[in-house]
Amino acid sequence: MSEVPRLALSIMQPWAWLVVNRHKAPENRTWWTNYRGPVAIHAGKKIDRDAHRDVMSGIHPVTGERTLLGIEYPPCFGVPIATGGIVGVAEIVDCVTTLDNEWFVGPYGFIMANPRPVPFIPVKGALGFFDWRPRVLGKVEPCRS
Repeated sequence: MSEVPRLALSIMQPWAWLVVNRHKAPENRTWWTNYRGPVAIHAGKKIDRDAHRDVMSGIHPVTGERTLLGIEYPPCFGVPIATGGIVGVAEIVDCVTTLDNEWFVGPYGFIMANPRPVPFIPVKGALGFFDWRPRVLGKVEPCRS
């Protein structure tokens, strides 16, 4: 846990998986941040069911185009996708209002660099940036489709 930054940002699945696995660099938000630096990626307990279904089906959840994302994406049927905990780390290097990128829908985009998965740590989420360490939980709950 020492390599996991103190601050975390909660992201709904499958978006957290897409960030951590280097598919999606901008994390869309409705609010601006001046923060630049390392952040733990927290997979929220809720799953964006439409995006989850799209990724599982090999459909880009923003553009609707065919994609190969589903090949490596962990299906929720029988193999849980992690929710309710820290799943990775990244570095926020910018916050933008415009970006020529298929993943950017705005109005703000936190630009994530150097993402990587980490072993799952069950943590209760929170809004905005939060210190995850006092929020560690004792059990892992599997995804439910």
